[in-house]
Amino acid sequence: MLSSIRNNWFSNVRGDLLAGIVVALALVPEAIAFSIIAGVDPKVGLYASFCIAVVIAFVGGRPGMISAATGAMALLMVTLVKEHGLEYLLAATLLTGVLQIVAGYLKLGALMRFVSRSVVTGFVNALAILIFMAQLPELTGVTWHVYAMTAAGLAIIYLFPLVPVVGKILPSPLVCIISLTAVAMIMGLDIRTVGDMGELPDTLPVFLWPDVPLNLETLMIILPYSLGLAVVGLLESMMTATIVDDLTDTTSDRNRECKGQGVANIGAGLLGGMAGCAMIGQSIINIKSGGRTRLSTFTAGAFLLVLVLVLDQWLVQIPMAALVAVMIMVSIGTFSWESIRNLREHPLSTNIVMVVTVIVVVATHNLAFGVLAGVLLAALFFANKVGHYMLVTSGYDEESDTRRYNVVGQVFFSSSEKFIDSFDFREAVDNVVIDLSRAHFWDITAVAALDKVVVKFRREGADVEVVGLNEASATIVDRFGVHDKPDAVDQLMAH
Repeated sequence: MLSSIRNNWFSNVRGDLLAGIVVALALVPEAIAFSIIAGVDPKVGLYASFCIAVVIAFVGGRPGMISAATGAMALLMVTLVKEHGLEYLLAATLLTGVLQIVAGYLKLGALMRFVSRSVVTGFVNALAILIFMAQLPELTGVTWHVYAMTAAGLAIIYLFPLVPVVGKILPSPLVCIISLTAVAMIMGLDIRTVGDMGELPDTLPVFLWPDVPLNLETLMIILPYSLGLAVVGLLESMMTATIVDDLTDTTSDRNRECKGQGVANIGAGLLGGMAGCAMIGQSIINIKSGGRTRLSTFTAGAFLLVLVLVLDQWLVQIPMAALVAVMIMVSIGTFSWESIRNLREHPLSTNIVMVVTVIVVVATHNLAFGVLAGVLLAALFFANKVGHYMLVTSGYDEESDTRRYNVVGQVFFSSSEKFIDSFDFREAVDNVVIDLSRAHFWDITAVAALDKVVVKFRREGADVEVVGLNEASATIVDRFGVHDKPDAVDQLMAH
C-alpha cells in the first residue's frame, strides 16, 4: 500500500510540481476560452478544470494525465445552454458523470482495442492541427510585438533545455511564461494578456444542486446531451491515455479511468462547473515538462485555484503570446511527423484511414466523428481483406460420380458471395460433398450462403453432404441453417 502510494504520488516530486505549475498556467486561458465557446461565465470552466483535475488525480486510471474543461465537450453544450440555460448544463454534467461510471462498470474501456493504430495516428495529427489553428486568432491582426514575443517564447522553449544544469531542472515552458511576462511588464507592451480573455472569479466554488425540476421532461431534455458528452469525453480520455501510455512506456487502467472521469464530472457539476475530459495538449505539456505521477495532475488543479484566487493580479499580466508559444510547441510535439514518412511504406488502406480521420476531425472540430469515421473505414478495409482469404477447390471421382468441394478460409458477409460463385451448379453429378474442415462460418450471412448452395444443388437433383464443420461453425449452422430442415427447405425451393 505505502509502496503503491509512493510510486503513484511521490516518486518524482520536483518534476511533478514544476510540470503541474506549467499546466495550470496553460489551463487558465483555455478554460476561459472553452467557457466562452459553451456560452457560460468563465468561472464555470475554471471551477470545472480545478475540480476535475483534483478529483481525477485520486480516482483516475492514468497517472500523469491531465483532465479539465475541453473544447470538444464545450462544443456539445452550446445548444443546451442557449435553449435551457446554465442550470440544465449542470444537470447534464451530473448525468454525464453517472453514464461514464456505468460505462466503467460495463468495462467499455476495453472497446479501445477496436481502434486501430492508423486511427490513433490520424486522431493525434488532427488534434495537433486543431491546437495550432486555435492559436491563429491570437496571431492575426496584431502588432509586430506579438510575433516577436511568440518567436522569443519558442526560442526559449527549444533552446533553454540546452543550458547546462539549469536547463534540465526547470521546464522550459515555465521559463518561457515567466520571462515573457516579465519583459511585457517591464517594457509596458500593449499586447493581449490573460486578463483580456475574461473576468476571473474571486471566490471559492460552492456546493450547489442544479435548480431544475426533477422529472421525466428534464431527463428527456438533458439525456441526449449527456450521452454525447459521455461518449466524446470517454473517447478523448481513452485516446489520450493511449498516447500518454506510449510517451511514458507505461500502462493504464482504462475502465478505472472511465469511472474516474464520471466521478470527476459529478464533482464538477456539484461545484458549478461544466463537464470535461482528458486533454491531449495539456497532458503532453505535463509529460514534456517532467510530470509523471498523480501529484502533477493534483498540482495542476490545486495551483490553478491558487492562481485564480491569490495570484490573480500576476496571472492577468501573462501575455497570450507566451501561452501561444507553449501551445505551438505542443502542436509540433503532438503531430506524428513519422506518419508523413510512413505514407510511402504503409499500405494504401492504412494511409486512407489515417488521412480520413484527420480530415473529418479538422472539418467538423469533433473528435468523435473523426474516430468513428476512421474505425468504420478500418473495419471495412479489414473485412474486405479477410474476405479475399477464402478459396474453394474441387475434385471429381468418376467411380462414385461425386464432386468434392474443399473450402478453405473465412466465410462471412464479405466473402459469402465469392463462396456461392465458387460452385458449379450446372454440372450433372449424382453426389456433392462440401468439405468445410478448413473453413470457419462467422455469421448468419455465411449460413444463408451455405443454405443457398445446398438447396441449389438439390434442385439440380444431386445428393449433398456437408462435412467437417468445426464446433463453433456447427453451432451457428445448426441454429440458423435450414438446408437440413425439410419444411424450411421446401419453402426455400418454392421461391
